[in-house]
Amino acid sequence: MKITGKVIKYGDNVDTDVIIPARYLNSSDPKDLANHCMEDIDKTFVSRVQKGDIMVGGKNFGCGSSREHAPIAIKASGIACVIAKSFARIFYRNAINTGLAIVEYDGDIDEGDTVEVDFTNGKIVNLIQNKTGNFPPFPAFLQNIIEKGGLLSSLKE
Repeated sequence: MKITGKVIKYGDNVDTDVIIPARYLNSSDPKDLANHCMEDIDKTFVSRVQKGDIMVGGKNFGCGSSREHAPIAIKASGIACVIAKSFARIFYRNAINTGLAIVEYDGDIDEGDTVEVDFTNGKIVNLIQNKTGNFPPFPAFLQNIIEKGGLLSSLKE
């Protein structure tokens, strides 16, 4: 499984309250959630995100509350993958469960770069900087969950 996209970058400690503010949690509609994704730290995110873009974060991405609304909002916004130096554990699990591809990677990626993520071989290629990095490859069962759109969808087959 490979994903290629343009990078939208954030820093360390991006918490779930920033990803989707609590005032919007009365909706479970992914499109509604996507309309408010990242709005408290980046008013331009919703207007500039394109289907297939890749979100990059720093350390402790997805910290805070355990709401699964956060990865749902990111995925519904069009983001194909989140790359971060580290993830809060509950966010990591919620992302996989909802079918949002995520990768822990400590390499140098800048806003606007285009990167290719190869989950099978554990490689990230920064096509702008012409650099390649490695991460532990995703096992086939995790790739299947993401490709099927989440844990429940993968179990239905």
